[in-house]
Amino acid sequence: MSIQKVSSKWKKTKVLLKDKYIAPFNPETRKYSLRSLEQMCQSYHTVYVKPEHGSHGKGIMRVERLLSSTASENKDELSETEEKVTLYKLHYEKKKEQYSSISDLHKAILRRTKGKSYLVQRGITLLRYQQRPFDLRLMTQRNLSGKWESTGVIGKVAAKGKIITNINGGGDIVSFEKLLKNYLTKTQISDLKKELFELGVRTAKCMEKTYPGIKELGIDIALDDKVRPWILEVNTSPGLYVFGYLPDKSIYRKIKKYAVAYGRLKPASKSKSSKK
Repeated sequence: MSIQKVSSKWKKTKVLLKDKYIAPFNPETRKYSLRSLEQMCQSYHTVYVKPEHGSHGKGIMRVERLLSSTASENKDELSETEEKVTLYKLHYEKKKEQYSSISDLHKAILRRTKGKSYLVQRGITLLRYQQRPFDLRLMTQRNLSGKWESTGVIGKVAAKGKIITNINGGGDIVSFEKLLKNYLTKTQISDLKKELFELGVRTAKCMEKTYPGIKELGIDIALDDKVRPWILEVNTSPGLYVFGYLPDKSIYRKIKKYAVAYGRLKPASKSKSSKK
């Protein structure tokens, strides 16, 4: 059974922006260029530069626009006045670099993109868990009836000093409820979960209009300081094993059961199942 995969983040973003319900959940995203970088940095204090193709958070960079005060001498009044200078901080992996102009920043970014296609996206200030930023992975799959169903949501907490939350980059997996207990009541957490599960189903239905062969989505979602959800990325071939870290193993079993049904995973052999 063939499963359609879409690697281009830009193509997937354009599909989502066509849907009136889903579009507002998407932070502004553009194809990377000097002009788009300049305009996005003027509009937002933080932007992310990410490869159009790729996974596991590889190649992602963060740019912060900063204002720095410098003293300058007023020749007419023989006094010093403060001037505001715009600086740009480039953060990738665990490294930080600072530039005084967009053109210098652009050159530094190009050295890392190495001619590959990149996107620039509005930065969302993530909620934090134990002083580290986190986002969510929402799993939405075709169920045994062929209908779309959101089957699980899990938190990904960034490793100390990292800008990405991916577990391959040293991040931690934490349950949705545990991450939100300091921000919301139990009822609010339950309501938010229902909202996200509905968003997952709507996103899948939107995507399948253009890509009818997709069977599963792993949707990366940011929560801002108002606990508003934002769709950062949609993956058509998401990792499943992270849900095995959840205390509730029934969620992982359901995810695997559906994945076997639509051909992503092979059924467990009788010999293996009999040993359990």
